[in-house]
Amino acid sequence: MEDYLEKIYELINDKGYARVSDIASCLAVQPSSVTKMLQKLDENEYVSYEKYRGIVLTARGQRMGQLMKERHLMLAEFLRLLGVSEETIQRDVEGIEHHVSPRTLESLQALVVFFNSHPAALESFLAFQAEETATKQDEAARQ
Repeated sequence: MEDYLEKIYELINDKGYARVSDIASCLAVQPSSVTKMLQKLDENEYVSYEKYRGIVLTARGQRMGQLMKERHLMLAEFLRLLGVSEETIQRDVEGIEHHVSPRTLESLQALVVFFNSHPAALESFLAFQAEETATKQDEAARQ
């Protein structure tokens, strides 16, 4: 459900509207799956949906979509700070964001803010990480 809300939120903000076909294409699902989810989102008052009409986020859906988008961006920024490749970031964020508690997300957000506020600490961490990687590679080469 969260992926759908995030995607609807993105599409509406980017294009001004969200269509079933756009959502299906973006999420790599069948249009019928999107329609079923839209009906569920409508029942839970996240969207207002009428077949062949359009999709409108309710205030509740707008808040939830924005929260999902912010969470996604924060996790991507966190992984980016750690030097993770963009390809891996996109794949990992999709997995992480649905399996991490709100408290863990708050802690990760605090770490992102900390590293952004203290670039020297980030540099120290990245240097440490590079040393650890080099040491592990040396050990693997010796075996």
